[in-house]
Amino acid sequence: MSSFVIRQARLIDPSQQRDEITDIRIAGGKIDAIGADLSGSNSIDASGLWLTPGFIDLGGHLAEPGYTQKGSIASETKAASRSGFTHVCALPDSKPVADSAAVIQLIREKAEQAGSAEVLPLGALTQGLEGEQLANMFSLSEAGCVAMSNARQPIKDSYVLRRLLEYAATYDLPVFLTANDAALAAGGCMHEGPVSTRLGLAGIPETAETAALAQIILLAEQVPVRLHISQISCARSIAMLRNARSRGHDITADVPLANLLYTQDTVHGYNSQFHVQPPLRSEDDRQALLAAVAAGELAISSNHRPHEIAAKKAPFADAEAGLSMYDYFLPLAMSLLGEQLDISALVRSLTQLPAQVLGRQANLALGSAANLVLIDPQQSLTARRSELLSRGGNISCRGEVLTGQATAVMRNGHWIYQAD
Repeated sequence: MSSFVIRQARLIDPSQQRDEITDIRIAGGKIDAIGADLSGSNSIDASGLWLTPGFIDLGGHLAEPGYTQKGSIASETKAASRSGFTHVCALPDSKPVADSAAVIQLIREKAEQAGSAEVLPLGALTQGLEGEQLANMFSLSEAGCVAMSNARQPIKDSYVLRRLLEYAATYDLPVFLTANDAALAAGGCMHEGPVSTRLGLAGIPETAETAALAQIILLAEQVPVRLHISQISCARSIAMLRNARSRGHDITADVPLANLLYTQDTVHGYNSQFHVQPPLRSEDDRQALLAAVAAGELAISSNHRPHEIAAKKAPFADAEAGLSMYDYFLPLAMSLLGEQLDISALVRSLTQLPAQVLGRQANLALGSAANLVLIDPQQSLTARRSELLSRGGNISCRGEVLTGQATAVMRNGHWIYQAD
């Protein structure tokens, strides 16, 4: 049996509490051995490189089907692999909406053809994401959906939300909910505060998130559902989740990377690239989110949303919301190291925690599937639109010199990305 050895890498696996320089051998698509001086038919010298489990994204917009001017499953999963993602949860707001087995089958077939990061479809909670009629969650699960989500589309009322939770609980289906009170957020395009007032832009108050989160938590107390809160953005939400967990409710959550990197102050100059949902909030919120990631309370998601350049050329309030994150996700995330986060916490937020949400494993233990990332922590690169793998030109870091790059990414024993 042929085998492949990665030699002298710094293996970082928080789930196994490992941080050491060692060799690792891959055979049959799995991790066959870990130790010093391993034998193998092929090998690479990974001295100076970090070796981590493959990253899992709990929410990215892949644009296909329906929005080919923005991207495709092939282009976006290739860009995701560039930053170390071996698995990507695809949000259901495609066109047509991912509310039928036929659409899920199409997504999976396209992803298989692409051969990059594996796509884990999120099925629509409601038909057409309209928030009224329940989608056939059981058939969506049978078709391959790993969880159910309504993206950021509102649920009509608390009665429909309760029925959704009950349906999902019946079949033990994970539910991803975004806490957003559509009435309180209506018309807003950035965080409500002094900056929005100064710029004359309609704001989205924190209560749009916290009021919705309170309702979700109260209903979840009545229904034993596997609940995950997607894309939280403020300190008060963290406190509410801690309180719920202290009462025995195992509710997980994630934060978009953009909300760890940027604040409302980034909007100065009406830079429409930073029109995002959830909005970028205060520095106090950003620091609280970072602390929660460091404590292992939050996973980090990409909230990747590619747009053609024209979609961002409108005035701030009229520009389409979202950032293209996949191409430079890894170096941007690594820029947070030393700011409350160490490498173990960062890797945990991208591997162990999202895997737990999905009921999966993401580790470098013996016998595990060989899903892994080799990272050069010293490699610098300049963010350029001309070098994007994603079709989305709406990156946040154009022209910046970033440090940290995935040199190779493996999924199930096969290289899906290797840097030039």
